[in-house]
Amino acid sequence: MTDSNRHTTGKCRCGQVQFEVNSEPLMTMACHCTGCQRMTASAFSLSTLHLSNGFKVTLGELVIGGLHGATRHYFCGNCMSWLFTRPEGMDDFVNVRSTMMDNAQSFSPFIETYTDEKLPWVTTPAVHRFNKFPSPEQFPALLSEFAKRPN
Repeated sequence: MTDSNRHTTGKCRCGQVQFEVNSEPLMTMACHCTGCQRMTASAFSLSTLHLSNGFKVTLGELVIGGLHGATRHYFCGNCMSWLFTRPEGMDDFVNVRSTMMDNAQSFSPFIETYTDEKLPWVTTPAVHRFNKFPSPEQFPALLSEFAKRPN
């Protein structure tokens, strides 16, 4: 992993919320679920999984968006850009929207999730595809494979 992927900054569309990441990406993903399609107004959402202790908001105020359930989706209160998610039951992790990072081109999706809801014309370069999410038992091998891939 390059130093630019270990330390990166990002922001919402209007710049009122800014953040920094100081950890290696654990995995990159494209989610095709209809919820992500509707929250992004696009065919899928792109995200990069990081350890929570390597992520911090450095400027601005956040609001909760999405379904307001146990999984929390954080947005800029001004421009309503979807910045990151704290998945339910995964307090040690934060799922940062890859396109909000200043070096977004570095985060090609490694896995695709919810391909059973994918729009039929969508393709990505992901290595692995899952109808829903990978099972918890599959995550260690996926994380290991992602960490070993050439950059």
